[in-house]
Amino acid sequence: MVQSDPSNDTKAKILATALDMIKEDGFESITIRKIAARSDTNISLVNYYFGSKDKLINEVIKHLLSGFQESFELLDDLSMAPSQRLKSFLLHYVQVIQQYPELVARTIAMGTRMFTSQVEYGEFLQATGFDKVQHVLSEMTDERQPDQLMTMLMQVFGAIFLPALMRPILEGGAGVKMGATEQQIDLLFERYFNNHNH
Repeated sequence: MVQSDPSNDTKAKILATALDMIKEDGFESITIRKIAARSDTNISLVNYYFGSKDKLINEVIKHLLSGFQESFELLDDLSMAPSQRLKSFLLHYVQVIQQYPELVARTIAMGTRMFTSQVEYGEFLQATGFDKVQHVLSEMTDERQPDQLMTMLMQVFGAIFLPALMRPILEGGAGVKMGATEQQIDLLFERYFNNHNH
């Protein structure tokens, strides 16, 4: 019988607690002391595993980003038409954003600073599956130019993910009534890809 490593369990528990607290209370209100208390550990252990609050938050962000991997895997399901794969991917990705909007916004704002090196950042960008999205866009439109495909990718991401991040502000503060994400995607596809069979 394989014994689980108690130190890995403790580290995972601290990470999960921090993620929950960020989701509930935001970044600024969490402290190492609060994380230690809520995870039934102590400040020394949190510092031992993570070194500082910022390093712990960076680990939480990396953990979140790995959650996006499932979204990109949907692009590999060749049993669906390219437009259906892209729609499934976008819907799944938005669900992850909506779980942790503040975390995603902070990740975008931090950019390369959350990574210990440019190499690590480059590996992250490779892992995000941009190439998979570009491939599906190429299937949908017959576009082959990499720069055009990257521009299209950014336009699609901006049209769907920015409203998902801004939904609390738009609906709460500005009183804007937003449609469901699926409706937004359908409208985008209808307007953006209407010259292509998909």
